[in-house]
Amino acid sequence: MPTRVLIADDQAMVRAGFRLILEGEPDIEVVGEAADGDQAVRLARQLRPDVTLMDIRMPGVDGLRATELLAGPAVPEPLHVVMVTTFGLDENVHAALRAGACGFLLKDAGPNLLVEAVHAAAHGEALVSPAITTRLLAHFARRDPRRVTAPENPLTPRELDVVKAVARGRTNDEICRSLVVSMPTVKTHIGAAKRKLGARNRTEIAIWAWESGLVR
Repeated sequence: MPTRVLIADDQAMVRAGFRLILEGEPDIEVVGEAADGDQAVRLARQLRPDVTLMDIRMPGVDGLRATELLAGPAVPEPLHVVMVTTFGLDENVHAALRAGACGFLLKDAGPNLLVEAVHAAAHGEALVSPAITTRLLAHFARRDPRRVTAPENPLTPRELDVVKAVARGRTNDEICRSLVVSMPTVKTHIGAAKRKLGARNRTEIAIWAWESGLVR
């Protein structure tokens, strides 16, 4: 089955451009478009897309609030939301990650990265653009240090290695190669880290790692 995508952006040309790129892929289907946050929330709840591409700045309910309503901590069955922004270091992006977004994408990232972002989000890969994401998390970890609670069940040394790699934006394939372990082993360690940290996705694992000082 194709990956079903909802596009939410107040600029018609952006929506049209994204649709043109995505519909050129045989395994992606654009199931709807929204011009503001209210419409995005309504359509996403109705259509239950695999991925929602959400602009940050929109009239009415903005992308941050819409993301929280669709993927926030209080949502029992959160959707996969990828935030779309013009700025690589935008406080709103950091807020969006905290609101439940599974990643973010720059509007000028290009067609290939747009498609990669959709596929990554649909398969639970949270950090779409590793270099930008790492820079973003490091930036806010420096600006907004927090007292991070250690998990009651401590991470094993190998789980810590995987968490560090996730925080640096490494993909599962890259983690396999760098740690010389199998894909099932990497997925097992990530699953264990999620449970121990109470994280819902890779982004929350990465935020914990940066804010706890595990990665600098």
